[in-house]
Amino acid sequence: MLPEREGPALADATRGRILYGGDYNPEQWPEETWHDDVRLMKRAGVNSVTLGVFSWAKLEPRPDVRDFGWLDRLMDLMHAHGVDVVLATPTASPPPWMGHLHPDTLPRDAEGRTEWWGGRQHFSHSSATYRRRAAAITEDLAARYAGHPALTMWHVNNEYCTYDWGDEAAARFRAWLRDRYGTLDALNTAWGTAFWSQGYGDWAEVLPPRHAHYMKNPTQVLDFKRFTSDMLLECYTAERDIVRRHTPHLPVTTNFMPLWAGQDAWRWAEEEDVVSVDLYPDPRDPLGAQSGALVQDMTRSQARGPWMLMEQAAGPVNWRGVNHPKPRGLNRLWSLQAVARGADAVCYFQWRQSRQGAEKFHSGMIGHAGEQGRTYREIVRLGADLARIAPHVSGSPVTADAAVLHDWHSWWAGDQEGRPSRAVDYPEVLGAWHRALWQSRLTTDFAHPEHDLSGYRLVVVPQLYLLTDAAVDNLLAYVRGGGTLVCGFLTGVADQDDRVRPGGMDARLRDLFGIRTLHEWWPLEPGERAECEGGLRGTLWSEELEPDGTAEETVPYRGGELDGLPAVLRKGRAWYVSTLPEPEALRALLARAAADAGVRPVLDGLPDGVEAVRRGELLFLLNHGREPVTVDVPGTHRDLLTETSVTDRFTLGRYGVAVLSS
Repeated sequence: MLPEREGPALADATRGRILYGGDYNPEQWPEETWHDDVRLMKRAGVNSVTLGVFSWAKLEPRPDVRDFGWLDRLMDLMHAHGVDVVLATPTASPPPWMGHLHPDTLPRDAEGRTEWWGGRQHFSHSSATYRRRAAAITEDLAARYAGHPALTMWHVNNEYCTYDWGDEAAARFRAWLRDRYGTLDALNTAWGTAFWSQGYGDWAEVLPPRHAHYMKNPTQVLDFKRFTSDMLLECYTAERDIVRRHTPHLPVTTNFMPLWAGQDAWRWAEEEDVVSVDLYPDPRDPLGAQSGALVQDMTRSQARGPWMLMEQAAGPVNWRGVNHPKPRGLNRLWSLQAVARGADAVCYFQWRQSRQGAEKFHSGMIGHAGEQGRTYREIVRLGADLARIAPHVSGSPVTADAAVLHDWHSWWAGDQEGRPSRAVDYPEVLGAWHRALWQSRLTTDFAHPEHDLSGYRLVVVPQLYLLTDAAVDNLLAYVRGGGTLVCGFLTGVADQDDRVRPGGMDARLRDLFGIRTLHEWWPLEPGERAECEGGLRGTLWSEELEPDGTAEETVPYRGGELDGLPAVLRKGRAWYVSTLPEPEALRALLARAAADAGVRPVLDGLPDGVEAVRRGELLFLLNHGREPVTVDVPGTHRDLLTETSVTDRFTLGRYGVAVLSS
């Protein structure tokens, strides 16, 4: 657990409300439409819009020419109607003139191909020209609107997600490596360049991991991912520092994408005043609710409290193979699920659905059907719901006795070309473990393996292939302090340089779990199962483990090469699971470990598909099914959504939600 943040916070923008609105792109529409937009916003309860995310070409139509008149009028219009503004820096999408005049601002991929303008995110994070131009437009925006009464927050760039293997990025990569390692000898040692004659004798020889004849050096690839995250972070902090200088009292954010592989979001979150995320579960995915819960739990943990749902879809998106709309009630359900798990802002991309451009089939709060459409009617209802519960919920905490450990560096290192099984997908393993806890109705935080874990009764490690010495020491200290640790397969294999530890697993962890020798990893084929005692069946992976005789409990494999060897070991409060149990078996195992650790669900006896989350003094009940269900809730409660009292039992309709106060 981390201490509370200092400086401006989301609460400075919410002021006891739940922010409700989304990206507003009025430059796509005639100005007379703006007044109709305001009317519809007020009807829907919209109290905040994000302006200018993709407006660079409108704000700077030619180099060093500024056109702020339209934005002046828009800011004034929002303020006159009581709608707050989150003002974005437009630097995610440079105008065509920049790439045309300054081709050095365009990124190149690993094969040397230029990424041209005509889409978005076409900028090199390492380009000095891009950074200079981005700083200039940000400076002018901040200077012009710092004192505007509508401005409540800054939104820097959008979904940072660019890579660059070009020459300027290569120069910055070398400088980054010099800072990290100091000498070429240290770099050669860290990268293991004695293999395949890769030793570097001059810094000029060091390149990003561009297209190669065969597999690339995995530590070089790992460092390039670290470098990319750091370069993008430099772009963010440069713009953040500009707007902070003009408005030190206003919070600053940039929006994460769920489990995006290009950013170390633990590190990024420490540089944000508000942690925000874009969340787009597939409405046809039977695990969509759990997928949303995972992202919500992770974002709340990064924020150390309330967070901002920056983007979601009111209906269908446009990038899947088949893009399904949200059935009646699902948008409301998933929005209130986010609030239950700590969101103090519920926002969308975008306010009005575009009629042209690449995202004209991506829904808006007002769809092509207009104000008579079902989507907008549901938006109006949700706005009223949020207004009712906001005074009771805004700023309140979500507490958890269990934590799931996650680290981007471990994910990056484990996702290398030459690994034992490409069927092992880190996000899927992480999701499986979180899902098992979610289905047991256990609210969980996420944490970095080097965070203070002492406040949790239960810590689970789905998979952390790479663990630093500090992380290993932290896990040992956690168990010595009385915590219960459940650890999944392929954990503690490598150190921070992706160097396999002697024995194939850190010796301290082997001792912790009661393992003498890890003889071999035995990955399973897709669809293959490893039978175990007690009906447990493993998927995806198994390991040939020789116990040291100190484990108090084991679940052995049955049949095959591993017959009689332990699939699961428990030594005191430390568990090791050498396979991925089938979902029900994993749920039962983690539920047992949680119960032993004193971690209990918010509410017992819930029907299938019903989620219960406590936020502050409120109990959220969410029915993720299409049929009504009845829930036992001992005592008398008041449902803030319907303003009615309930005693002992409550019926939730299709995709129904209740927010109960005692």
